[in-house]
Amino acid sequence: MEAPAAPHNPAETEASVSPSVPSVEITVTAPEQMRDLGRRLAKLLRAGDLVMLNGELGAGKTTLTRGLGEGLGVRGAVTSPTFVIARVHPSLGDGPPLVHVDAYRLGGGLDEMEDLDLDVSLPESVIVVEWGEGKVEELTDDRLHVVIHRAVGTVSSLGATPGPPETDEVRHVTVTGLGERWSTVDLSVLSA
Repeated sequence: MEAPAAPHNPAETEASVSPSVPSVEITVTAPEQMRDLGRRLAKLLRAGDLVMLNGELGAGKTTLTRGLGEGLGVRGAVTSPTFVIARVHPSLGDGPPLVHVDAYRLGGGLDEMEDLDLDVSLPESVIVVEWGEGKVEELTDDRLHVVIHRAVGTVSSLGATPGPPETDEVRHVTVTGLGERWSTVDLSVLSA
């Protein structure tokens, strides 16, 4: 299966229309930095948050989600849910569970995803959807868009693509908060 081109990012369009949309750009050069970014991002998340991850195959979406899982303190190894579509990781403490969804194989919009009951899970969970653009925006106006850019065709250890790590593992990550929930959140703490 050929990797689809990186989808248009509505967060970029919305950010250009509304300068008050919080956004931060982070450069990541190693898998551990991507996981660390996930751990920092987890500190900003709470039950009811929707995080949409977009980027080419092997960009590091699942690696970032592993860091999120570590930061949220959830049970179970966070692995790509490509073939099961969704995995629920219950909290080991008093935090929200992590629902990790891979919408890569889903063609339709929210209607096709209804069987996952994301609308029911959202209020008490943190939901992370890989490849969710054009499929889950209807769940809530308040969401976080995370776009990971890398050179297409570069195999690396940052993502799930098998093969030897390349010397160029640079990723440019753009995190954009949309909606009232994110209007006052200081995303610059992710750059630390």
